Amino acid sequence: MSKGRDDIRRLIRTIPGFPKPGVQFRDITTLLLDRDGFAAAVEGLSAGLEEKPDLIAGIEARGFVFAAALAHQLGTGLLLIRKQGKLPGATIAEEYALEYGTDQLAMHIDACAPGASVHVVDDLIATGGSALAAARLVQRAGARLTGLSFVIDLPDLGGADLLRGQGYSVHTLVEFEGD
Repeated sequence: MSKGRDDIRRLIRTIPGFPKPGVQFRDITTLLLDRDGFAAAVEGLSAGLEEKPDLIAGIEARGFVFAAALAHQLGTGLLLIRKQGKLPGATIAEEYALEYGTDQLAMHIDACAPGASVHVVDDLIATGGSALAAARLVQRAGARLTGLSFVIDLPDLGGADLLRGQGYSVHTLVEFEGD
C-alpha cells in the first residue's frame, strides 16, 4: 500500500510542552514504527533529489535514520555529521546558533573527496542553524552540495527560507504551522 504526504503527516505525533512549555514537539518515532509510512518518507526524499549524489550526509541524530535509509536505497555512501567531540578522527567543525548560546557540528576531514557531490538530510528543519552548519562543512571539505532535504518543515521558524535565501536547494515532505 502506497502512502502519500498526508499519510506521512498523520503518522507524525505532536507532543505539546516537550522539551519545555510552549513547544509543539514533532515526534517521528510514530512514523518510523509504520513500515509503509517510513518507506513513503524515504521514497519522498528520494523523489526530491535533483541528481543522484555520491554521498548522503545525515545530521545527528534523527537525520541518521533517514539518511542511512536513503543512502541504501540509492546505493551511495553515508557521511555522518555529528556534534563536536563525537568523532574519533581529525575533524572540521562549524558553529551554529542555539536559542541560548552556540553549538558545533563536525565531520571527519577525510569524509568526502574534494569534488564529490553530497546531499544533506535531516528529519526536521526549524531555524536552519544546524542545516546551514552542515552545508558549510560539506562545502569546506571541497565537496559540491546538491541540496538539503527534510521530512518536516516548521515554516514559521524560517529555516527553509533562510537556506533558500542563501542559494541552497531545499526539499521538504510535510509542514507543520507553529513551532
